[in-house]
Amino acid sequence: MKNKYLDLIQQSYPFPQDGFDLVDGWLAFQGVPLKGLIEKYGTPFRLIYLPRIGAQIEQARRWFGQAFEKHDYQGKYHYCYCTKCNHFYHVVHKALQHQVSLETSSAPDIDLIINLLEKGDVQRDLVIIHNGYKTDDYLKKIIRLQELGFENTIVVLDSTQELKRLLRLNPKNKLKIGLRMAIHEEPQSAFHTSRLGIPANEILPFFRKEIAHNAQVELKMLHFFVGTGIKDTPYYWGEFQNALRLYADLKAESEDLDSFNLGGGFPIQNHLGFEYDFRHIVDEMIRSIKNTCREAHIPEPDIFTEFGKYTVGESSGIVFEVLEQKKQNDTETWYIIDNSLLNTIPDAWGLKEKFILLPINKWNHEYRRVSIGGISCDHTDYYNSEDLNQEILLPQYEDSDSPLYLGFFHTGAYQEAVSGYGGIKHCLIPSPKSIIIDRDEKGNVIDFLYQDEASTDELFRTLGYS
Repeated sequence: MKNKYLDLIQQSYPFPQDGFDLVDGWLAFQGVPLKGLIEKYGTPFRLIYLPRIGAQIEQARRWFGQAFEKHDYQGKYHYCYCTKCNHFYHVVHKALQHQVSLETSSAPDIDLIINLLEKGDVQRDLVIIHNGYKTDDYLKKIIRLQELGFENTIVVLDSTQELKRLLRLNPKNKLKIGLRMAIHEEPQSAFHTSRLGIPANEILPFFRKEIAHNAQVELKMLHFFVGTGIKDTPYYWGEFQNALRLYADLKAESEDLDSFNLGGGFPIQNHLGFEYDFRHIVDEMIRSIKNTCREAHIPEPDIFTEFGKYTVGESSGIVFEVLEQKKQNDTETWYIIDNSLLNTIPDAWGLKEKFILLPINKWNHEYRRVSIGGISCDHTDYYNSEDLNQEILLPQYEDSDSPLYLGFFHTGAYQEAVSGYGGIKHCLIPSPKSIIIDRDEKGNVIDFLYQDEASTDELFRTLGYS
């Protein structure tokens, strides 16, 4: 058995693989050598590779297009990007270049869309799905959006009370609405029915009483969402079939209803051995919807998906330098990095979520079992085998060697929003600098610094110090 880190990886997984390769012994991410970025910008830094966003969108469209063709499916497919997953302009702008629809979840999201309109990035025929709990401010801004000429907006009701408040705020204009079906949580959950949406057994009575004969609203969509995402499990398919049956029952009484929103999302790669049969899952969805519609003698609906994490998750990474290795006992070695994991990838400690962790250099060194520690004073600022149920193996090195660099990859979804981009962090450790990477028309790599680390003066101004 060979003991080099490269040998370990190649014996365990297919390597090189999509998104990861070596160039002169250093890791390349999405075809971009990371050595040059480290030398140019220093660590720590976040990077986002924008072309990956478009690649994800187009790949999903191909899967659905193939399934539509195979099953002679007559509806249309709409790819929605969930802005809440990553609100940055360069991300939303890149997604819009691929003609996506948008999904909103709060009042400021409407201001974001108006801003995009003013920039010329969206037109008034944009399809927009309004999800989330609807405060009065949120509802007022949705109405304002429609007054600006956005006619393809659908307000997905999260509760029966939202319709009353919507009609009170909008007594004249006709509105397109959707209904979100509350799902049963997974068996291990502490809750039986999700707090989100309307219980399935209340939707038909609600439609008959409040919507069917109301000239102000037009029911267009049934929204179905499983929080753990689209998975090939009995639990997911059970909830999926429940939603399909409800759609068929609603469609039998609603001429306007024509859209089925799958909600949820596809997973992203979180380790080098990741396997998920996307094509099979999509094919099974379309086959099931087609069969249900045939049996119920109803037209096949348009299909909406709301992919946020899938759209942007695999486009990003965070690169650190190992500052020191600490041997706390005969068997335990810590690699201390030059920022805080607690601050930069909060889902790693908050949800015990896995990310792809790889060394940037020293792939020809022997490897050891290690734990990763951040530089904050919090005892939870770490990433180790106990929480991951798998060993963390990384190259060994001597303190006299050149530095070892590490990267956490596929971190593009939610991490900056949950941790709070920039601003005040635990122990006043500033956020890593942010680097944007794109390609020009000839395919050449373009990189630039989007945001540097906050200075002490900037942090002190935020805190109220003179």
